[in-house]
Amino acid sequence: MESIKNETKYKVLKFGGTSVANAYSNIKEIVLNELKENIKIILVLSALSGITNLLFDISNSIKNKDENKTKKLIEELYNKHIDFINKLLKTSLKEQAIAAINETINLINNYRNEGFNLTSKEEKVILAQGEILATNIYHLYFLENNIECSLINALDFIKLKENKDLDWEFIKNNLINIINKIDNNLIITQGYICRNAFGDIDNLGRGGSDYTASIIGNILNANEIYIYSDVSGLHNNDPRYVDRTYPINYISFEEAAELAYFGAKVLHPATILPAQLKNIPVILKNTFNPFSFGTVITNELPISEGFKAVAAKDNITIIKIKSYRMLLTYGYLRAVFEIFERYKTPVDMITTSEVSISVTIDNTTYLQEIINELNEIAFIEVIPNNSIICIVGYIPINKAGYLFKVLESIKDIPIRMIAYGSSDYNISLCIDTSYKQKVLEKLNKSLFEIY
Repeated sequence: MESIKNETKYKVLKFGGTSVANAYSNIKEIVLNELKENIKIILVLSALSGITNLLFDISNSIKNKDENKTKKLIEELYNKHIDFINKLLKTSLKEQAIAAINETINLINNYRNEGFNLTSKEEKVILAQGEILATNIYHLYFLENNIECSLINALDFIKLKENKDLDWEFIKNNLINIINKIDNNLIITQGYICRNAFGDIDNLGRGGSDYTASIIGNILNANEIYIYSDVSGLHNNDPRYVDRTYPINYISFEEAAELAYFGAKVLHPATILPAQLKNIPVILKNTFNPFSFGTVITNELPISEGFKAVAAKDNITIIKIKSYRMLLTYGYLRAVFEIFERYKTPVDMITTSEVSISVTIDNTTYLQEIINELNEIAFIEVIPNNSIICIVGYIPINKAGYLFKVLESIKDIPIRMIAYGSSDYNISLCIDTSYKQKVLEKLNKSLFEIY
């Protein structure tokens, strides 16, 4: 098994799509500043802002046999990258970047010309092109600016098992083998993309570039993992819905995991665990304002008791399951949750009584199939259009007053479900989405005394 070269120190920097597309000068300056520390930098890049959505649209238009729309979307993909290349590159290296976008266009056109029978495997190949193009262009951009760097392909070391879990042994062996052969202190790679258990191109899901950065940081025992975006870290509330919010300077891994899962858009939910396992600080920064403090996620500091932040997760469906067979029996809960497992549908919240269970889901792909099976063992009611409001902080369940303060502040709002007591870090409420903004505003005033 490969091991990291002795005494080599690493720092991982990940930049999101908006930064990649609009802040290339800032990215260059941030990287140059980090390289002064004589440390190896792993630079993880997303696709240019909007490109992954555009690639989804291209795939769908091919599948829908819409030739005119497909042609227009491919032209848009080409023009956006040509415009970007013209901004970044001024020397003969520009021709290499243009060759890369031409290669991508040819690849997509080959699928398009195969009679529009686009397979899932081919769609994943198309979706991977955004990150591949972005890293190719940035590699040339750094070289043109006399910054020595190497480009490595995430498809050579990020791999999933059949159950979609990470193949950690494969990742470790291959990443370290690749890294150990490189002398440059700046190494560029793609976020988001990977291979599946069969060797086909796949991806880590929306926002997966954060996850890539955390995986790499874990394997290389990085000093720090930086996640750069267009906002200055985590806020105590959602600034899209609440006027007065403030950034959180420090937060624990446990608190950050709750916020990421339940709606904080700054961080992909899966990012936390790989870093937490090695106790590697994750720093959330703003590419457009790199000198702002941002948010440091760490367990190195004492956790202060009290409320830290509020987040909201939309598109939640409640499923109420009622059966008198549940009374004084065992095995019933297992039968219910085996149905969700069969359809690979995660459950967010759960509440129970003597004869009923209520659960929430955010993925309704197999909702009808789940309902059909549940109807065989219970009476079912489905309530769509809900939001989960997640109140996060260090909220010890053996301390009185925290839950009361939350409920008192929204006493005029009907609550459909509540989850409290399973964690010292979270109180979750499920409400009709029409009340979401009102609840966020009321909690901002009550919990953080912001008026």
